[in-house]
Amino acid sequence: MNVEMAYLVGLILGNGEIQRDSKKTNITIDIPHKNSYTEDKKDIAIYVMASVVDIRQIIEPLIGHQLVVTQSSRSTKLSFEKDNNEYVIREIIRLIGTGYHHSTMRMNKELFKITRDEKKSLLRGIADSTGYIRRSNIAFGNSWEHRVYIEIPGNWYMVIDIANMLRDVDIPVQTIDFGHPNTRDGNLTKYNRGKCNFWKKEHQLKIYANEFIPIGFNVKHKQEALIKYSEELLQHMSVERTHKFYWERRSNNKTKPAHPGENDSFLPKEIRGRHFDSWTELARFLGYGPQR
Repeated sequence: MNVEMAYLVGLILGNGEIQRDSKKTNITIDIPHKNSYTEDKKDIAIYVMASVVDIRQIIEPLIGHQLVVTQSSRSTKLSFEKDNNEYVIREIIRLIGTGYHHSTMRMNKELFKITRDEKKSLLRGIADSTGYIRRSNIAFGNSWEHRVYIEIPGNWYMVIDIANMLRDVDIPVQTIDFGHPNTRDGNLTKYNRGKCNFWKKEHQLKIYANEFIPIGFNVKHKQEALIKYSEELLQHMSVERTHKFYWERRSNNKTKPAHPGENDSFLPKEIRGRHFDSWTELARFLGYGPQR
């Protein structure tokens, strides 16, 4: 393992897909464009394509040839193909578990034993492919409480893996918005309006912007926004306020009513039929907590 390999694995875990036949493996990484333009009216597709120059310098020496890059108005895709028996392919497959789509991949336990710098590089790969920072990503309605969102569609286990890896490099998660009825519709507001499946959305890990600086982005418009919003946040908040893990904060959880969705087959078996009064209770149950 090295920081370059860690970054590639992070890109794949964040938003990758693998297709294999008896001889070849094709890997595609999707970098979505959430919007067409940044908040200061810069073309996101152009920014991402400029960022690909730096990303190529990291990945291409590993894979031994050029990435194939295709772009649409909605995303930029990076792909490459290699023989199944080549070392880099065997390592990638080993490190992402048995899943062939980011929604079913898992971090191999060995990834929690790599160096601190390698963990940061892996997290940067995840952030580049599925992380966002926008002015709207604020906490508690305060215009300065800017946050990075890492969005994970459907993959409950990846949420916990990422949270624990952030913990390992001393970066607290401010909150996790799970795709669970007790967190997405805790007071049954949407349910009572007939929107019974409103809560079935992607998971979102939310990290204060200044806390995410040690990870950062290789995608240029994301990195520029991260620096800008971190500086703005720190004009209003101290590091002592942002640098707290949930187990270091005073709990003020309120009892929530039972939600019919708690028994939905959409939920993994481990938590199906269980009630949670807070995201922290659910996160702890799934395995995100202090190091042991």
